[in-house]
Amino acid sequence: MQPAVMMAWKQSKFQKIGFDGPEEIGTIKKSWRGRIHVLLIYPNTYHVGMSNLGYQAVYALFNKNDHIVCERFFLSDNKPYTRQQFASVESGRPFSDFDIIAFSLSFENDYLNVLDILELSGIPLNSKDRDSSCPLIIAGGVACMINPEPVSPFIDCFLIGEAEDILSDFINNINLTVSRKTCLKKLASTVPGIYVPQFYKESYNKDNTLRAFETVEDVPEKISRRYVKDLTHSSTCSALLTPHTVFSNAFLIEVGRGCYHGCRFCAAGYIYRPPRFRSIPQIRECVNHAFPLTNKIGLVGSAVSNLPGILDLCASIYQHPRHISFSSIRADSLTRELASALHNCGVKTATLAPEGGSDRIRKVINKGLDESAILQATEFLVTAGIPNLKLYFMIGLPTESMDDIEAIVTLCKSIKKMFLAFSRPRKKIGTISISLNPFIPKPFTPFQWSSMDHEQSLKVKIDYIKKRLKVIPNVNLQIEKPRSAYIQTLLSRGNRKISLILEQTLKNNRNWTKTLKTAVPDPDFFTYREIPLDELLPWDFIDHGLHKQFLQHEYKKAMRSQPSDPCKMDDCHICGVCNHTIPTSPRLYE
Repeated sequence: MQPAVMMAWKQSKFQKIGFDGPEEIGTIKKSWRGRIHVLLIYPNTYHVGMSNLGYQAVYALFNKNDHIVCERFFLSDNKPYTRQQFASVESGRPFSDFDIIAFSLSFENDYLNVLDILELSGIPLNSKDRDSSCPLIIAGGVACMINPEPVSPFIDCFLIGEAEDILSDFINNINLTVSRKTCLKKLASTVPGIYVPQFYKESYNKDNTLRAFETVEDVPEKISRRYVKDLTHSSTCSALLTPHTVFSNAFLIEVGRGCYHGCRFCAAGYIYRPPRFRSIPQIRECVNHAFPLTNKIGLVGSAVSNLPGILDLCASIYQHPRHISFSSIRADSLTRELASALHNCGVKTATLAPEGGSDRIRKVINKGLDESAILQATEFLVTAGIPNLKLYFMIGLPTESMDDIEAIVTLCKSIKKMFLAFSRPRKKIGTISISLNPFIPKPFTPFQWSSMDHEQSLKVKIDYIKKRLKVIPNVNLQIEKPRSAYIQTLLSRGNRKISLILEQTLKNNRNWTKTLKTAVPDPDFFTYREIPLDELLPWDFIDHGLHKQFLQHEYKKAMRSQPSDPCKMDDCHICGVCNHTIPTSPRLYE
């Protein structure tokens, strides 16, 4: 377990802290004397931020360093926000007392909150307008690893990569006694993975496509993503416990990072390559640290059910009155034994993600699931005594037709029929929750060149599914709004010009509808346009080790409804990550 996390757990009683007074175990409080002061911000509410394991891990990593004191900040549930709300959770100090303000950015839809926070805290919005009296503004997180450009004018320095690998180098090379530019220049030139936007200049063609992205200082042309090659040397788990999260006092443990299935819509499956798992003894050690404090364990990862030895881990957990939950279950990796183990560990709701309704569309997205595997997983779960089921589907996928939308309805009906058949003998019928989400093309995936489906088209598909499923009892439908998905696509695929749209939305009191009507450049250019394969992309300066030819090849296979084999999780030359060289064979991607 990380030393900072172990230090946090030494606090054995709940304590009231913060603007809402949440109860916490594990709060880290340090003397400020002689230390660098870091304010770690999750640009959303306490409930959302403290549910994020990555945010908690960074909090522990910062505080692992004796010469750093790291405190937290979240937005209040009460809107509109006021400057009086802007103080750290641990000590109640204002932003101006901190040397560094660090944003943890997981979701693009939080970008506008970043601008809100900077403006209300009295910090100049744009990096170019700040002087030595302002804290250094840095940012990291998965959204930064994908495409930081829409918020790049507002951030002094991005950390591109996994915190366990890059954070210590950042801390060891930062010098707050020199000028702001000198400090940033040293970081950008000496620490791989550091991106300082002011040292790079973009130019555009008349049609708003990117013409060039060039350095204006002696810094790397490409930013190499940092990652931990071997996860067995560190554990990522909850640094604090609180009832005020999605998981309510659950101790979260990351069992692995990345996923080997290669779903073509999933950025995490590509930017976290190669897939890595932790060992069962390592995870069990984290479990043992948790049990004096809570009997609730949450296992986190892109595909928890694929963890080697998962059955043995569950067996060791349910020997005592303990509850376990999985963040994700692959239908094709679920066995009758694993379903039984989940029931024994207190699981009441299991989540499956067919993503698409038809076998054809699942081949397009390379999901690697057929209908029989999904139905069999349903049988295993219900017969094991797990009463509730949650299903994730996407609409608006590339090549999708109304036949694929009808297939979602048909599959849901088949699942419900099996659900009923195996529930009746138990004389207890649970609930099926269906989550319907518009497809969002993400950078560093084979679908980064795809267009988003139009809002009107999505609404037609949503209405069709709602009409067909509303007559089925015990089926709940949860739908992400097409407008929200549109904004996320804009922020995912945008260049630096999108920062102007963010600023205008802030001036319009966060009214996106008003802003989008007159926005320049046209937001549809970034959302509804299919991007040519040879176009320079705003995020091409980030190097995840992936061959662009590989992603293009996968995109072409998707258009032909052809699946690909899973990642081999070993040294190979296919995607480029494990052996970071340009492919020598011209036929490799034919």
